[in-house]
Amino acid sequence: MSIIGIIITDMFEDVEYTEPAAAFQKAGHQIVSIGLEKGKTVRGKRNQTPVKIDKSLDEVTPLDFDAILIPGGYSPDILRGEERAVEFIKNFFETGKPIFAICHGPQLLITAKVLNGMKVTGWKSIIQDIKNAGAEYVNQEVVVDDNLISSRGPENIPAFIKTSLERLK
Repeated sequence: MSIIGIIITDMFEDVEYTEPAAAFQKAGHQIVSIGLEKGKTVRGKRNQTPVKIDKSLDEVTPLDFDAILIPGGYSPDILRGEERAVEFIKNFFETGKPIFAICHGPQLLITAKVLNGMKVTGWKSIIQDIKNAGAEYVNQEVVVDDNLISSRGPENIPAFIKTSLERLK
């Protein structure tokens, strides 16, 4: 089965982490939380869901994972200010392996400058950011373009999970 890295820090949207992570594990995939500091516990913005960071960005390479999940909330905005996170996601994107980005997740991809010419969806407040990055915003619950699977937000989680799991087959 696949090893899925989840790049995450404080203030993530709880359900955009908990529901995909549970579905990936139920399907037999291994999840690894990737963050700024190994062993640190980060928390979701609504329910304060705790997530212990398994590996720091300094310990991983894109070769360690079969796919990456970028949950939304404020986490992607915080991570886009960290050069290690931007470089990791840029390098991972270039492998062609799947990236699953939901809600504000595309913010990290925007800063990595990998969305030009792609079709992407995300939370309504980042539509202009997506367009400014050279991507085409598509107002659908899930958008698949090459190795990127993106989704608008919490209400689209079931379709996002279904599409992500299909890609992992």
